[in-house]
Amino acid sequence: MIWKRSAVLRFYSVCGLLLQGSQGQFPLTQNVTVIEGGTAILTCRVDQNDNTSLQWSNPAQQTLYFDDKKALRDNRIELVRASWHELSISVSDVSLSDEGQYTCSLFTMPVKTSKAYLTVLGVPEKPQISGFSSPVMEGDLMQLTCKTSGSKPAADIRWFKNDKEIKDVKYLKEEDANRKTFTVSSTLDFRVDRSDDGVAVICRVDHESLNATPQVAMQVLEIHYTPSVKIIPSTPFPQEGQPLILTCESKGKPLPEPVLWTKDGGELPDPDRMVVSGRELNILFLNKTDNGTYRCEATNTIGQSSAEYVLIVHDVPNTLLPTTIIPSLTTATVTTTVAITTSPTTSATTSSIRDPNALAGQNGPDHALIGGIVAVVVFVTLCSIFLLGRYLARHKGTYLTNEAKGAEDAPDADTAIINAEGSQVNAEEKKEYFI
Repeated sequence: MIWKRSAVLRFYSVCGLLLQGSQGQFPLTQNVTVIEGGTAILTCRVDQNDNTSLQWSNPAQQTLYFDDKKALRDNRIELVRASWHELSISVSDVSLSDEGQYTCSLFTMPVKTSKAYLTVLGVPEKPQISGFSSPVMEGDLMQLTCKTSGSKPAADIRWFKNDKEIKDVKYLKEEDANRKTFTVSSTLDFRVDRSDDGVAVICRVDHESLNATPQVAMQVLEIHYTPSVKIIPSTPFPQEGQPLILTCESKGKPLPEPVLWTKDGGELPDPDRMVVSGRELNILFLNKTDNGTYRCEATNTIGQSSAEYVLIVHDVPNTLLPTTIIPSLTTATVTTTVAITTSPTTSATTSSIRDPNALAGQNGPDHALIGGIVAVVVFVTLCSIFLLGRYLARHKGTYLTNEAKGAEDAPDADTAIINAEGSQVNAEEKKEYFI
């Protein structure tokens, strides 16, 4: 009787130890997220295990692995690690159908389990932009649509123009036929102008499956618009005798070519002197008859535009330099600078060509040169006569003074003459001796 009682106590003691050990054994798992087509690793760990078996099963409660033994014939499922403390398996080429809750079981008394949810991300397809037809006319309303399919969860679409995000867009999300993925579209509406020509409009798809590398689609805009015209002169202050180049700067799409030049509403009056080269109007040797309104007209298939330039030819300013006279007793040296009309030229070729259409009264530079030369000749002649007369007058006064000095002490006229002649040749005074 005593033996039976001690055996029962020993049995309950062993069972208590087993129960206490099993209460410290818990399987640990973690949820897993994988991209469609990737590989998922499912891991189950037990910190305290007394050689108890571990098992993985799929959402359909099919056993995948029991310890290191494969239970389901699926080539995509492989054993990674099997021990008393860990059971890890891999599922390659994951599809959307593999998503769900997987169970790790620890066969204690009772059986303990841990759940791990496998999330499969659907990768969005490369986006496509539709609605653009080239070319688009300036002022038209453009509607562009960007669309992508196969994303799970639904992808996000953003629009950019000139690297600046456009916020005012329409967004639409639709569930695909498999009831797992989504098709997302976004529509952008805006009115185009000439500044949009050549601009890249970008549709960007953001999704967590893209690993911070978004997918993009780009559409370069082609806008046709009427020309814009501006006339640029080669000098802001055109002067008589100078050449002038007027450049007609025209922008448009299609490019306007060629441009048309007119003056005062009619054709250019002097084609030989007013030469049109491409978009430039070259006028050789300006004169007063060139004053007027010049018009440049540019035309393309969209429309026509023009610009005007009012030409006023200014007189050439005269430059006078000071005249310097150096006096002398017997000679006169005169240094003078003639007032010469100067007109700067832009090239050696144009400076050697005389204007055939300049009026007789407007040939100022030649008349000024001749008048200046005549003035110098007359001035030099007058100065020479004045100095010569002054020189002769001074010499005559000296002669009369010397003659008077010889007659002051003479007793008679003959002696005065003799004394005067003697003084002029510096002769010694004559002496008479009586014997």
